[in-house]
Amino acid sequence: MLLAMFKHISSKNADYSAAEAYLTFEHDEFTMKPTLDENGRLIPRQDYRISMLNCGDEDFAIACLRANLRYGKNQKREDVKSHHYIISFDPKDVPDHGLNVDLAQSLGEKFCKEHFPGHQAIVCTHPDGHNGSGNVHVHIVINSLRIMEVPFMPYMDRPCDIQPGMKHRCTNAAMEYLRSEVMEMCHDAGLYQIDLLNGSKTRVTEREYWAKKKGQLALDAENAALAKQGLPIKQTKFETDKDKLREEIRMALSDAVSYEDFAEKLLRRGITVKESRGRLSYLTPDRTRPITARKLGDDFDKTAVFAAFVRNAKQVRTKTPLVHSAPTMQDFIKQQNTVNRMVDVDAAKAKGRGYENWAKKYNLKNASRAFVLYQEMGFDSPEALAAACDAAHEKLSDIRTKMKTIEAAIKEKKEFRDQATNYHKTRYVVDELKACKTEKARQKYRDDHDGDFIILNAAKRYFDSKGLKKLPSHKALQTEVEQLIKEKNELYNQYQTARDEARRLDTIRHNIDQTLGGRQERKQEQER
Repeated sequence: MLLAMFKHISSKNADYSAAEAYLTFEHDEFTMKPTLDENGRLIPRQDYRISMLNCGDEDFAIACLRANLRYGKNQKREDVKSHHYIISFDPKDVPDHGLNVDLAQSLGEKFCKEHFPGHQAIVCTHPDGHNGSGNVHVHIVINSLRIMEVPFMPYMDRPCDIQPGMKHRCTNAAMEYLRSEVMEMCHDAGLYQIDLLNGSKTRVTEREYWAKKKGQLALDAENAALAKQGLPIKQTKFETDKDKLREEIRMALSDAVSYEDFAEKLLRRGITVKESRGRLSYLTPDRTRPITARKLGDDFDKTAVFAAFVRNAKQVRTKTPLVHSAPTMQDFIKQQNTVNRMVDVDAAKAKGRGYENWAKKYNLKNASRAFVLYQEMGFDSPEALAAACDAAHEKLSDIRTKMKTIEAAIKEKKEFRDQATNYHKTRYVVDELKACKTEKARQKYRDDHDGDFIILNAAKRYFDSKGLKKLPSHKALQTEVEQLIKEKNELYNQYQTARDEARRLDTIRHNIDQTLGGRQERKQEQER
């Protein structure tokens, strides 16, 4: 998990203390068993933050067991006892956006309170992933049982889902909603993100991830033994069967112009492709059951494959070789040799001769790099570079304006969705009030359900202010919200690229101005 990701795991383990033990003590990443020291004692994790919600003064495990006994739930072996959600942030968020354990913990606690109300929960943040990737991540473990009545959440689809004593259900709709909220959280916190609502081009399951991890360790050990014996090493990167299958499909797809052509090329490699109910699956010689495209990634489904046929056919008709697109500004940004702003040499002199010498070399390097990029980008004068800087900042301003417009639309649409939810939730009080026979009974009913009438009337006033006569369905409103979030996510990524581009151009402009200004000053001094 190298980018902002959201993951769910359901557990039938009745030992709630095991979740807390996993979060606070070191565990073997393959066997998931606790790591012990030389004395056979558990080894605490070096750095983490942990908090408990809705547990009172009790331990999480005790609080969950008491709640289960009170409502008579989670007593069977097959019952889902807890749900484990993981929010994993991009490693670059640490240096680029100042993400730390405390900030991630506060984000996790807020997310848990907003989206899992009424559940006993543990929120724990770890500073690094088990694979050493450096990604700060938050674990949220909730008791599957709800202990108090909660507001009707957008992902709920049954009236009983708000009642105490009922269980949390992680449906597809719930995951879609929670993914969109993770994207919103990352954007609001100024963190990197990806579009969690769309599929993955190369989908790696949990099982395949661990197979790659274990296979790579075994291969590294084998290569170390070969190197010790002075023997040649043939392979350094371990590939799963799915990795090999993806590579074979990509090779066949690189120049296939039709499904028949594609199937023939794969068959030469011993792979059979089959289309059934609009979906593709691939059968390798060592398997009896085919692997569906869904398990390989979106790059291998029917839509992507047939789109490749169209591209390849156009390429054949024009008889032009495949060429890569011209380098973009983002390509320059990703270059390993970046350019940094030149430092003030006069200020460096005050810190000593050594620092002054370093500053001069540093400025020389970045001035040289700035002139190289200046030429690579096709600028023919400082005025052209200044115009590009102005255009970059104008583009950045336009994207920011569009983002604010969409953010306002999301806020308004969410308010509409929440008011519609409140209306449908409390609409029953009108029918039940009409069923009361006497004025006394109606007055008593109003007094007993005063809160519901207040919510219902507030929703009606909101609809009247908007001039609405017919309410859309909750599903339609949620779909609109998710679509707006997708658009905002795309704009946010464009904004980050445009911001980096503007900063880069500003740096090049600053360095060139500093260099040319220094040359002009030296020339004037020589003329004197």
